[in-house]
Amino acid sequence: MTPSIVIFTIIGYFCLLFLISFFASRKSDNSTFFTGNRKTPWMLVSIAMIGAAISGVTFISVPGMVVNSGYSYLQMVLGFIVGYLLIAFVLVPMFYKRNLVSIYGYLGERFGVATYRSGAWFFFISKMLGASVRFLVVCVVLQKLVCDPWGIPFYINVTATIALIWLYTMQGGVKTLIWTDTLKSFCLIMSVVLCILFIAKNLGFSFGEMIGAIGADETSRMFFFDNPKEGTYFWKQFLAGVFMVIATTGLDQDMMQRNLACKDSKESQKNMIVSGIMQFFVIALFLILGTLLVMYLNKTGIELPQKTDEIFGLVASNPAMPLIVGILFVLGLISAAYSAAGSALTSLTTSFTVDILDGQKRYDDNRLTKVRKLVHIGMSVMMGIVIIVFYYLSNQDAISAVYTLASYTYGPILGLFVYGMFWRKPVHDKWVPVVCIAAPAISWAIQYALRQHFGYETSFELLIINALITVAGLRILSLGKGK
Repeated sequence: MTPSIVIFTIIGYFCLLFLISFFASRKSDNSTFFTGNRKTPWMLVSIAMIGAAISGVTFISVPGMVVNSGYSYLQMVLGFIVGYLLIAFVLVPMFYKRNLVSIYGYLGERFGVATYRSGAWFFFISKMLGASVRFLVVCVVLQKLVCDPWGIPFYINVTATIALIWLYTMQGGVKTLIWTDTLKSFCLIMSVVLCILFIAKNLGFSFGEMIGAIGADETSRMFFFDNPKEGTYFWKQFLAGVFMVIATTGLDQDMMQRNLACKDSKESQKNMIVSGIMQFFVIALFLILGTLLVMYLNKTGIELPQKTDEIFGLVASNPAMPLIVGILFVLGLISAAYSAAGSALTSLTTSFTVDILDGQKRYDDNRLTKVRKLVHIGMSVMMGIVIIVFYYLSNQDAISAVYTLASYTYGPILGLFVYGMFWRKPVHDKWVPVVCIAAPAISWAIQYALRQHFGYETSFELLIINALITVAGLRILSLGKGK
């Protein structure tokens, strides 16, 4: 697969993005950017949510997960479905009742300004780091496929790509995102399904033979009930999935901005339920693809790469594979990565403008539009800088640390919302930021102690520990306050 083919694939996809952006952003205003005017059909949002939940890292990493973890990820996805139900029937009505543009406005109503700002800043840090690192992984792949052969520096690669993403999201905001995420969902599902069919054909399987071979392969094991100390243990994965999706979808401005674009809470609830169930089958497709990729490597005698993230790209770019498989790989990768980056920029712009600058209260509509556009530029520049800095200064361990940090920041957000919903007693608002900072630090110490002294490997349940510590801290801060 030559760099020219990759470039033409990217150009074709961006042409579609700009076409969709043009039609979606006509007659747009601040309400269009922040909430899509709350007129979006729920079925369209549910399709868009499938793509929204999948990043470029997911596209690259999930197929390779089967090597070490089998299909254990589906245990967590089953938890996601339960989490989506809880979001639909608990959080969605609460957000619609308050007519919130940013979901962190709830924290301001319930606690006060300091808590409100804490939730917004924790989201800002988490989303900026997480989105930048996810996009970095994809930029590195494109650097190897295109920019290095043509002698293009990495910073040019990032700058040009971020500029294009800024262009198609600057006007339409969340309304544009919903339509582009729908395109992304279609491209992802199509690319994965077709790759499965082409690789199965290359292996000489009929459809029935493919199903039988996958079921018999050791990488297709889904349930793990044998060792509670391992990260793949069912109940750890399942319960973590429930709380993880509540935190990273229900309490994440990036994800909820789409859900709040439906006309009312009942429409949004339908979207949440359908998208949650559909996500299970989409993730299953990625894992099925992973098993076939491993079978292909074994059959052809190609050595399994040390980093399992490289398996999909290694097979897709193999000369023995039809060219269409490589094109589908690039199409799926860029559709996942660019849409996710655009989504992050939009949500960061919304949260910073509404929550941190308090723009809706401080400015009239014309001034708010100017401020919002300046913030959007600032978020784009900041993301580009973070990506470039990590590329030149970090190693794999540092990148992993950033992912861990990004996941920790959802713990305090989850704890804030849980306390706010289940305990009515007020707290000392000015001390809430201290609790939010202390909770991740204590969680890290607990994780370290469990690993060093008991050989217990914490998985995503660390999010729950983090949230519980936050709730405990808030309970302490409620001492001396009224009922």
